[in-house]
Amino acid sequence: MNADLNNKVKVFVVDYKVGNLYNLCRALRHVGLDPVISSDKKEIMSADALILPGVGAFGEAMDNLHKMDLVGPIKNYVSMGKPFIGVCLGMQLLFTESHEFSVCKGLNILEGSVLRFPNVNDKGLKVKVPQISWNNIYKKDESKWQNSPLKDTNNGAYVYFVHSYYVKPDKEDVILSETVYEGVKYCSSIMKDNIYAFQFHPERSGLTGLKIINNFKEIIYKK
Repeated sequence: MNADLNNKVKVFVVDYKVGNLYNLCRALRHVGLDPVISSDKKEIMSADALILPGVGAFGEAMDNLHKMDLVGPIKNYVSMGKPFIGVCLGMQLLFTESHEFSVCKGLNILEGSVLRFPNVNDKGLKVKVPQISWNNIYKKDESKWQNSPLKDTNNGAYVYFVHSYYVKPDKEDVILSETVYEGVKYCSSIMKDNIYAFQFHPERSGLTGLKIINNFKEIIYKK
């Protein structure tokens, strides 16, 4: 795109009836973006950047995407190479399948599984699930980190998580950051080509989250 930062770009947030979209939109506006919440397929395909949020059950989310005929448009959009972000459940949906309740097929844009945190940690102590807390994100690859929305974010920075399940990619080269919860080291963000996704909520992660969103804004304008 190589547009001037003062020019407006079309940023669409996919509305598929799962989760609160308004905190995310508020954070996007804070950094100067003008997001539109939409489930319209034509609008989604015309976006300069697309965001798939989500909170809740994997199976219900996939059912909604199918019922609203959004699976194909989302896959097509990603294949166009334009900036795409998944947040929380929106990150998990990108993968092959989830083991929530029963095996449920995801978008299969990335290969891997969505697994539940164990009920007991490696010390035999009961684990509080879901994880609802601030936690650290650690660099998987320095060069990749600096070319992502996490650019200039401190290694070990605190961000906010709310989840019972985490992704396990088949290929580790998509992992951007890792986090440890109750002895489980897991993938907390990914980057592959034009795809960026976070298990944590940048819109609820204070100044660090706003920096990440602003970095994504810069990526949009460079495309």
